[in-house]
Amino acid sequence: MEGENGFGVLEYLFRDAGNWKTHSAVLLRGKVRANGVAIRSCLEQGELFVPEQVLLPALHQQHWRDHEDGPNNLDHAFHEFVGLRDAREQDLVSLSPCGSLVQLVSLFVAAQGRWDVRCSRHVE
Repeated sequence: MEGENGFGVLEYLFRDAGNWKTHSAVLLRGKVRANGVAIRSCLEQGELFVPEQVLLPALHQQHWRDHEDGPNNLDHAFHEFVGLRDAREQDLVSLSPCGSLVQLVSLFVAAQGRWDVRCSRHVE
C-alpha cells in the first residue's frame, strides 16, 4: 500500500528567467508526515531554496543541456520546492534513496533565513 513503505519523494524544479523549467525528484528514507510543512516553513518566499545548502543536486547543468542553453547573467541559484509526498511503487523502482527525511529537514532548518546564493556552483 502506498505511504507505508517508509519513503518520501521531494519534488523540486529550477525555473530560468524565461520561465523554462527543469523538474527533479529525490527519494528519501522516512515517513512524510508533517515534514513538507516543516520544509516549506524554511523556504525563502514560501517556495525558494538553494539545493547545495541542503545537499540536493542543483539542476542547472541538466537545465542547460535539456534546453540547449548555457550560463548567462540571468541565471540564479534558487530552486523551487514543489512538494513532499509518500513514495509510490514506481518511485521505489526509478529513484535511488539519497538520504533521510530527518537529515534533510534539519538542513532546511539550519539554512532558514540564510539562503546563500553565492554558495551555488551554477556558474561555469
